Amino acid sequence: MTNTFRGIALTAVACLAVACAPFDEAAAAPRADPVQQSLNALTDDFPGALAAVRGSEGRTRDYTAGVADTRTGARMPVNGRVRIASNTKTFTATVVLQLVGEGRIDLDAPVAKYLPNLVPDGITVRHVLQHTSGLVDYDDKLIDDYAAVRHVHFEPRELVDVVLTEDLLFPPGTRFSYSNANYVLAGLIVQKVTGRPVGEEITKRVIKRLGLRDTYWPELGDQTIRGRHPHGYFPAADGSRFDVTEMDPSMGWAAGQLIGTPRDLNRFMTALLDGELLDPAQLAEMKKTVPAPDFDLTGDATYGLGLGTFRLSCGGRAWTHGGDAPGYVTRNAVTDDGRVATVAVTANPTTLPAGRSIEAALDTALCS
Repeated sequence: MTNTFRGIALTAVACLAVACAPFDEAAAAPRADPVQQSLNALTDDFPGALAAVRGSEGRTRDYTAGVADTRTGARMPVNGRVRIASNTKTFTATVVLQLVGEGRIDLDAPVAKYLPNLVPDGITVRHVLQHTSGLVDYDDKLIDDYAAVRHVHFEPRELVDVVLTEDLLFPPGTRFSYSNANYVLAGLIVQKVTGRPVGEEITKRVIKRLGLRDTYWPELGDQTIRGRHPHGYFPAADGSRFDVTEMDPSMGWAAGQLIGTPRDLNRFMTALLDGELLDPAQLAEMKKTVPAPDFDLTGDATYGLGLGTFRLSCGGRAWTHGGDAPGYVTRNAVTDDGRVATVAVTANPTTLPAGRSIEAALDTALCS
């Protein structure tokens, strides 16, 4: 006898002695988990999805849907590692602001103070962290055919040089325009000031400090994802997808090179907003935002220094970043009352509705 049937039988016996309301089997059934439903729906557009959600009470739930490998049908790993892409920017901004707190970097000093004769006059450290420098992005300049550059190694200066051939989009500080080149410059500033590789500084100052066991900076030439991870897929010209799990991540560098897990991203975002990584003055600077309508698909986003906000369907705003790498897309956010979630999918969206569905799943995770 199953537990369900045993429960029904015991209820029937009890009703011989006392009056009982009619048994409602539908009401007794467990309510479907809306987060799991949202992840299941994501597999209409993506091979696999995974998430970690922590409520304000502090309990974390892990979710998976779909498959980790379309060839073998292997199951998605719980809390698997993925390329967290532009979430790296928040780590980089945190290190820069730590150096500001130590008096080694001035937020409103020109970039030329640290990197002479490199970028146009008028661009400050704040501008690059806030994406208000006016520099164009290098992605579209480098990726006519991703398959052709998937295993190519890029030096940081190569990435910056791509955008320096273009005029500024607008005078520095006048509006927002997202550009990975900004955070390559931020990484170069960190290296100039500390005399150490930016990946080493991120590891020492953030990853090890918080005990993020599943987050790491890939070493030079490492094209793999270590540990348990799903495969990632990129759209081909013919509409199919090809496996890009192994790739050279140097195109992201300080703007997007890190690998991590949903749980680690949640821990990082919570610790950052709780003041574990920055002094109050630097955290306040990070949270000073400007309108950033092209930061997400809502058109209602704002952006500070490596940290953005978006509006929740259940009211209020959440702090966020997110990241898009070939084969992996992550969306993550934390609320002021301690709710935090990260959702990841294992392919890049090819339609606007597919992209919106990832953001909708994040909203569901925080609002359900």
